[in-house]
Amino acid sequence: MRDRRLVLVTAFDCHLCAHARDVLGRLGVAESVREVDVESEDAKALADAGVLLSFLPVLWDGERVLGFGRLSERRLRRELGL
Repeated sequence: MRDRRLVLVTAFDCHLCAHARDVLGRLGVAESVREVDVESEDAKALADAGVLLSFLPVLWDGERVLGFGRLSERRLRRELGL
């Protein structure tokens, strides 16, 4: 994985967000993920920069969206080079 900080945009009481945390934990990258609430100023800044936050959770790597909704462990493994 390139040296980058992942951002996971989540919402309170979101079952797909809990699934995303589990997937990121299994991939061993949970510690490199900064989680932000969709109602936060950080999320608003992402949306203002053009990051689509319509389907939560959204995993963003600083350049592009790596996944949204129900995250695929297999796809993220490939995207992150794990």
